[in-house]
Amino acid sequence: MSVTETDWIREVLNQYERPLVRYASRLLGDLDRARDVVQEAFMRLCTEPRDKVEPHLDRWLFTVVRNRALDLGKKEGRMTPMTDSHREQPSSRQDPARTVEAEDTAARIIRELEGLPTNQREVLRLKFQNGFNYREIAEVTELSVGNIGFLIHVGLKTLRERMGSMQGGTMRTNEVQS
Repeated sequence: MSVTETDWIREVLNQYERPLVRYASRLLGDLDRARDVVQEAFMRLCTEPRDKVEPHLDRWLFTVVRNRALDLGKKEGRMTPMTDSHREQPSSRQDPARTVEAEDTAARIIRELEGLPTNQREVLRLKFQNGFNYREIAEVTELSVGNIGFLIHVGLKTLRERMGSMQGGTMRTNEVQS
């Protein structure tokens, strides 16, 4: 691998490692296995021609991680939701009252999100946690764009209904961050 290829891999690793580990750990329910899956994805990236993956690098990485995580889940016969101890904590630089309120709201959203069907949880996380658009989510999950739109719509509607008392019955979609 040339120096420029090595630098490119290093940049990709710096940019995508955390979001990929977070995504895989949500799929697998195990942070260590998630790290292994992401490491395998980066090893595979090292063997792929750069020009083949670079135009759609984010979707390629998430697809490889998703497929490997699903394979592991099938192989082991279980996929469990991630525990609260693995979740990232909000910044402590905020006002303490707002921090507590944000933590409570985030915990409630996470509890409600965990109650959604797996496919709705996954597309909501890809949309709001990783910033993918419908087409990109469709490429990662191999579902149609229309199905992605439906799953997001139904998932958000269900979350809004369950969170009805929050903010006068209205939950902003940017709150679905976990």
